[in-house]
Amino acid sequence: ASSEELKAAYRRLCMLYHPDKHRDPELKSQAERLFNLVHQAYEVLSDPQTRAIYDIYGKRGLEMEGWEVVERRRTPAEIREEFERLQQEREERRLQQRTNPKGTISVGVDATDLFDRYDEEYEDVSGSGFPQIEINKMHISQSIEAPLTATDTAILSGSLSTQNGNGGGSINFALRRVTSAKGWGELEFGAGDLQGPLFGLKLFRNLTPRCFVTTNCALQFSSRGIRPGLTTVLARNLDKNTVGYLQWRWGIQSAMNTSIVRDTKTSHFTVALQLGIPHSFALISYQHKFQDDDQTRVKGSLKAGFFGTVVEYGAERKISRHSVLGAAVSVGVPQGVSLKVKLNRASQTYFFPIHLTDQLLPSAVFYATVGPLIIYFAMHRLIIKPYLRAQKEKELEKQRESTATDILQKKQEAEAAVRLMQESVRRIIEAEESRMGLIIVNAWYGKFVNDKSKKSEKVKVIDVTVPLQCLVKDSKLILTEASKAGLPGFYDPCVGEEKSLRVLYQFRGVLHQVTVPDSEALRIPKQSHRIDTDG
Repeated sequence: ASSEELKAAYRRLCMLYHPDKHRDPELKSQAERLFNLVHQAYEVLSDPQTRAIYDIYGKRGLEMEGWEVVERRRTPAEIREEFERLQQEREERRLQQRTNPKGTISVGVDATDLFDRYDEEYEDVSGSGFPQIEINKMHISQSIEAPLTATDTAILSGSLSTQNGNGGGSINFALRRVTSAKGWGELEFGAGDLQGPLFGLKLFRNLTPRCFVTTNCALQFSSRGIRPGLTTVLARNLDKNTVGYLQWRWGIQSAMNTSIVRDTKTSHFTVALQLGIPHSFALISYQHKFQDDDQTRVKGSLKAGFFGTVVEYGAERKISRHSVLGAAVSVGVPQGVSLKVKLNRASQTYFFPIHLTDQLLPSAVFYATVGPLIIYFAMHRLIIKPYLRAQKEKELEKQRESTATDILQKKQEAEAAVRLMQESVRRIIEAEESRMGLIIVNAWYGKFVNDKSKKSEKVKVIDVTVPLQCLVKDSKLILTEASKAGLPGFYDPCVGEEKSLRVLYQFRGVLHQVTVPDSEALRIPKQSHRIDTDG
């Protein structure tokens, strides 16, 4: 809006809410309160600096501490930089309270007895009628970060592993320093009961805006002596969505690897080739990302090398705000058939690889594919969906309770504004009727229930006929792309729920009707809104 448009709107609202225009004591008091709100808004929007702050960051920007020391006559870009500086200072004060916990729990299950049975040999053994399913390996790892300064971070991590009754653990400490905007370095120290002390150094450096390199050097001490290791990765952005990698690894398992990764909004594609001792392989994988609310992804890959060939396919889906559930079937020679179930919950990962058979059995592939789908859809319908619905209702109720006082105040302000508009609306209607112009017959704002499957839900709407008629000027009504709950005479009747505006209006003696979502723009009259009465 230009400064002239702001002044015009300010004058119109001042005339509408000016306390001297109302003789009734109650209306006069309500008008005074609304008049002050309009004046405060105009003070913010008429000042170029405060308006730039509000346009970029809203009310939270105006409430940020430190603006009083900012020099006047700054451009919006300079104000944005100043805001980010103030915000960074506030974030630095919170650094000591922050950790970044990450954890992984992996439980390996041996379920080969389901498909690889030896009935003839063990048919007389007690209890051999039931398949023996065992947990044959487990792995638990956890790490936390402790920011020391704006550039230094300490990282503590540990892990425990066990397989077939044998296991061990390790603990690592790392200190990372950001040396510049182009790079960082990290020193790592570790120790474990299966292996001796470990000393490592990691370096990252941006060589150009499109190219970077990472190097990881390590010295592993053991009873057999010192085992050095070196890994270097060179990466380059080939285009906006594609990155190419060259990796060289020297040490216990030396290898050279090259890969290309393309990641777009709808897909993720990887092709890789490795030559090494003892493993050399070629890999191709593809993942399709569906653009739905559940962020569903379907993936497949083929990996072939000296160790054999593995085909893997699977899917993952978001089951709650912080949880993603995935499953994949791995079919290979000589590995056999495995089912891998993974649950990501915030920064925690739970992984369950289930080995079904050492052979390529169609029955194992079928049950590994169909079984998880049936279980997921049953759980989604009977457990997950009701739980999420209950959680949503609980959050909405909590939100309503926390905003109840504010909503009540907004409701009172809206009702007061409607009472103060009555005289102005009467004059607007008379003027519009005299030229067969725009008359708002009925207008409702809130939650409408049109779907028969949702007929148990309550309709929550408010009458906004008067406020909309008050906004009519020269037989036109124009609303911008923003929530209509902030318009004069409006308030939010259903916090946190989807809302719409439904308008029945008359133009040139003909009825029109339109319904628009809360945040969509509206411009009336329009020929497409006309109600067909011929039928």
